Amino acid sequence: METAAEVETVGGLPWIEDAGKVAPKDARALSQLFFDQLQVLEEGTHEYQYARNTLIEMNLSLVRFAAGRFRNRGGGGDMEDIIQVGTIGLIKAIDRFDLSREVGFATFAVPYIVGEIKRFFRDTSWAVHVPRRLQELRVDLAKAKEELSLRLDRDPTVQELAEHLSLSEEEIIEGLVAANGYTAGSLDAPNDNADGPDASGPTFADRLGAPDPAMESVEDLHTLAPLLERLDARDRRIVEMRFGQELTQAQIGAELGVSQMQVSRLLSRVLKQLRSGMLAEN
Repeated sequence: METAAEVETVGGLPWIEDAGKVAPKDARALSQLFFDQLQVLEEGTHEYQYARNTLIEMNLSLVRFAAGRFRNRGGGGDMEDIIQVGTIGLIKAIDRFDLSREVGFATFAVPYIVGEIKRFFRDTSWAVHVPRRLQELRVDLAKAKEELSLRLDRDPTVQELAEHLSLSEEEIIEGLVAANGYTAGSLDAPNDNADGPDASGPTFADRLGAPDPAMESVEDLHTLAPLLERLDARDRRIVEMRFGQELTQAQIGAELGVSQMQVSRLLSRVLKQLRSGMLAEN
């Protein structure tokens, strides 16, 4: 049996019975010592694991400090979940910390911890805000659907879910609708008509409305209308017959009692006048 003297140090480091109880001020000084020794210990050995695990436990206060910023953030789990996720960030910081950096470990670690917690919220938060009651109902519905599906060998009905959870059908429907807000679908995802899991069919974005080229014509006509009003009666009539009635220049000439050549010159002059007016408006 080992004596107290034999276990007083491990790998050249002081033995700490409960590293989680080390005060933050003392943890900063001890962390420096443990990081120094961690660099010379062989990875995978008992001594290395002791140094690494002690560093984790001594610096859990950093995780609790960072997690406190997210205490009132809804939809992403309770504080215990947040601390567990933040601890992953702490471990990454310990494994990547370089003593040659001119920065303290706490300054280096907090961004890793916060980043891991933010990633957790991004992956688990609801895409749209729903009441806490419905968030909890979504979890109950998921469990009930799984249990009833195994028992019935099919998807349960709303009535069966209501009876299983001792709720009204209206509450079940409300919960099912609200569950759709848990995740937001991507517009770049293939639509449901794609054949097979690897089908490369059109995406939802492909089926959305696109700019209508006719809108440009509407804008042009809106600009053109007052310019047409400024033309004299004969010029307006020529434009109406050519572009409204789609008559040929020969037909317009016969209607007005002039030659086709005259109609061509008149149209060229009127169109040049209208074109200049539209460019000036723009």
